[in-house]
Amino acid sequence: MTITSFADQLDKSRPAYRSGIGATVPARKNVLVVDDDPGMRGMLADYLGDRGFLVTAATGSQEMKRILASGSVDLIVLDLKLADGDGLELIRSLRDGSSVPIIVITGHRRDEVDRVVGLEMGADDYVTKPFGLRELEARIGAVLRRAEAPASRRTEEGTARKCSEPARYHFGGWELDLHARRLRSPTGSFVSLSKGEFSLMVAFVRAAQRVLSREQLLTATRVHDDQVYDRSIDVQILRLRRKLESDPSQPELIRTERGAGYILTAAVEPIFAARC
Repeated sequence: MTITSFADQLDKSRPAYRSGIGATVPARKNVLVVDDDPGMRGMLADYLGDRGFLVTAATGSQEMKRILASGSVDLIVLDLKLADGDGLELIRSLRDGSSVPIIVITGHRRDEVDRVVGLEMGADDYVTKPFGLRELEARIGAVLRRAEAPASRRTEEGTARKCSEPARYHFGGWELDLHARRLRSPTGSFVSLSKGEFSLMVAFVRAAQRVLSREQLLTATRVHDDQVYDRSIDVQILRLRRKLESDPSQPELIRTERGAGYILTAAVEPIFAARC
């Protein structure tokens, strides 16, 4: 199978195919594979093309943008580690103006924070290297079927997903309420948070007891507040410590890991909405 141009792939001549898990997927769905590894890119394009998909392959972020500008695609398979751009940033920029389904490829199993952030930024699913091609095919089929679900069904699924996510987080006597967007202290008083501070707290409680780099915090906070910039992360952390720590000069809750980033040291307990 050869990788044809995007324009050549828009014909409708091929029949529908049946996925590896036995579910029928409509014919000629356009899948854009974005990966700077030529071996991986070619393997995915060959396999998906043989399974009945129209496949466009991009070597990086710039080529991906050119392809998207030239026409529509039905799904993007995106490697998070690209030589010419950050995959998480690409997801964020795509979600600013597009609802195209995205399946991300991560490098190894310890990239948990990137996977979580990618899903929160709008990715629909992920696979971790090494992965089976039949698994990827099944995930593509499942994501495409969800994307084609009636609006009422998608609304129901969105409600169920919302109810499956925590409404509040408890840590070290504190409580962060995501719905009310407020922080309550161990004494019961409410502590005001700026948009940037709230965004950072959300990132910390969702990745508690794991070191987050400045880049990861920057990416996570941009989901909520696009006015948080790289070097301002340190300033926001300082302000948070003044509100959370009994002695901000000797922080216990949010500690610095030199050369690595910051970590929320407390164990976090997620609390789910009672009415769901």
